[in-house]
Amino acid sequence: MQVNVQSNIWLAQMTMPGMIERGYGRFISVASVVGLFGDAVTGTYGLTKAADMQLVRNLAMEFAAKGVTANCIAPGTFKTEMARSQWEDEAMVEWYRGRNPSQRFGEVEEIAGLAVLLASPSGGYINGQTIAVDGGHTISFR
Repeated sequence: MQVNVQSNIWLAQMTMPGMIERGYGRFISVASVVGLFGDAVTGTYGLTKAADMQLVRNLAMEFAAKGVTANCIAPGTFKTEMARSQWEDEAMVEWYRGRNPSQRFGEVEEIAGLAVLLASPSGGYINGQTIAVDGGHTISFR
C-alpha cells in the first residue's frame, strides 16, 4: 500500500499545488490491468492498482476546472524484468497467446506514445481515465 498507493498520494501532494498555480498540469499514474480484475494470485497487488485508478478519478474531479488532468495508464504484461518469469515460461506464453488478441507480450516502447499524449496539450480533454495498454487482453473473453 505504501509503495503503490501512498507514493502516488505523496506525488500528487507535491506536484498539484504548482500545477494549480500555473493553471495547467498533467498527473499520470501507472497502475496495471490487474487492478481491473479479481485474481486470487495477485489480489493485494490488484487492490493497490485499483486504488491508484480511483485516485486519478478523484484528482480529476477536484482539479479539472483548474486546468489539471489526472489519468492512469494500466499496462498488461510487458517484456520487463518484473514480468520475466512470465515471458520466459512457455506454459504462460501459450496461455497468454490464447487469451490476448494480440497473441504476444507488450514491448516497453509501446507505452510511451500514450504517456506523451496524456502529458501533452492534445490530451487535455482526457481526464480521470484509466487506459489499458494490453494488446486487447482486457476485452477478450477467451
